Amino acid sequence: MRWAGMTEITGGSTLDPATVAVGDGGPTVEVEDLSREDFVRYAGASGDFNPVHYDEPFAREAGYPSVFAQGMFTAGVASRFVVDWVGVGVLTSFSTRFAAQVWPGDSLTVDGSVAAVDRSDDRTTVDIEFSVRSDGEGVVLTGTATSIYPTAKSPMD
Repeated sequence: MRWAGMTEITGGSTLDPATVAVGDGGPTVEVEDLSREDFVRYAGASGDFNPVHYDEPFAREAGYPSVFAQGMFTAGVASRFVVDWVGVGVLTSFSTRFAAQVWPGDSLTVDGSVAAVDRSDDRTTVDIEFSVRSDGEGVVLTGTATSIYPTAKSPMD
């Protein structure tokens, strides 16, 4: 799936558990020029119809300068980065922390790197750290993910 305005600007190859090392970087994912329409579409898909995400007068009355994206919308952009890099079948954890809001017109960039690698006889465990940056707000989300790759000796086979 590719959203309008989404562009991968580097690599994007699948992480290789045999050669991965601490500090290795993953693909960079960009989503450009977000619109209120993106937030409304996400509301329809997620069921989060809080009017602060689509109703400008309501958002202003609530004290915000405009409508803003659902936090899970931003986490969804981050998940694209993780899944593109490590895949879905080996992903065992994914967590995020919201740091700032995302506004209409913002463009997001997601990147990250390998924080730890643990190789044992039956598996390789890889921890990654990532962040989502907005051109308007700086870092808007940080997160971690863990993936586990069984080895040829794994009893998981």
